[in-house]
Amino acid sequence: MGLIHVNRSQLTRRRFFQLSGMSGMSLLLGGCGTPVFEDLVGTVSQPLNQSLETLIFNPQKLTPEFSPDEIQPAALIVNTFRSTPIIDVDKYRLIVDGEVNQPLNLSMAEIQNLPLKSMIIRHVCVEGWAAIVQWGGVQLREIIALAQPKANVKYAYFKSADGYYESWDIASSLHPQTLLAYQKNGEPLPIDNGAPLRLASPIKLGYKQSKWVVQITLASQLSIFKGYWEDQGYEWFAGL
Repeated sequence: MGLIHVNRSQLTRRRFFQLSGMSGMSLLLGGCGTPVFEDLVGTVSQPLNQSLETLIFNPQKLTPEFSPDEIQPAALIVNTFRSTPIIDVDKYRLIVDGEVNQPLNLSMAEIQNLPLKSMIIRHVCVEGWAAIVQWGGVQLREIIALAQPKANVKYAYFKSADGYYESWDIASSLHPQTLLAYQKNGEPLPIDNGAPLRLASPIKLGYKQSKWVVQITLASQLSIFKGYWEDQGYEWFAGL
């Protein structure tokens, strides 16, 4: 659940980096800003943060998981970006397009026929809270492989039914623990948590984990529209 409702006036860039201390290198570089120069520092440091975080990110390293008795059912806070969309699951389709050789148009039944992956991970929100959650779904890498991406693909864009948008680097998208989830804590994913399909991963902050995903576009270039919150100054890589 990456849809947060903190407005820009409540969460300055400096406060963001303080909260995202879990984000490792981003704190080291982002924390050097001052209020007077925060916009300038953000502009200058963002590409450097992204380059260093990409450099230290190990796309195959697994994040340790938790045991079933550590799940925190009440700790996952439901936030909304605008409002919860109304989605007819029987008519729902996941579109995968962009720089691919095999564009996809998948129903939920087709997605659920792919191998199910379950994991118990900590979901970390930039607002300062966290929750241990069991997610079940299909590895995003399975979907991307079906689409046969072209060799120059570097980014994945995610469009949600409520208008939210996000973008990830392709290495994080292909991480073994990055899922398109349709289960939460062993039950069908509730609509408020992003049903029928949402991103779930232990390697990104919550606002990167789009709910109600309806389209994935693979691309070789990063658009100027990087993500709803990123376009308001939040860090783009947002790795944990």
